[in-house]
Amino acid sequence: MDIAELLELEHRGWQSLCDSTGGDFYGRLMTEDGVMVLAHGHVLSRQDVVASLSDAPPWRTYEISGERLVPLSEDSAALVYRGRAYREGAEPAFTALMSSVYVRRGTGWALALYQQTPVPE
Repeated sequence: MDIAELLELEHRGWQSLCDSTGGDFYGRLMTEDGVMVLAHGHVLSRQDVVASLSDAPPWRTYEISGERLVPLSEDSAALVYRGRAYREGAEPAFTALMSSVYVRRGTGWALALYQQTPVPE
């Protein structure tokens, strides 16, 4: 497994959140029983993620740093990184430590778990 492949999926996900196509992107990427554990304390199913992203304001830009790959098995891995994202206007940046657990499905990867831990400014 290659960190570049999973990092590319993360960038594609963030780009979809910037261009308001996140619901479609994560609807395709997540496993049927996949969940997102978000900084505000909610756990969202794939269906909840798709629904919530259809009304979410877009991010203006984002940064990924300190990325690490944690192999879990031959067909699964976690990508851990620090993410920082900015919306329009004077709103402060959202900064969190993020973990995405991917499982191999056929020839590609599917997102089984995504988790955010906020980092205070």
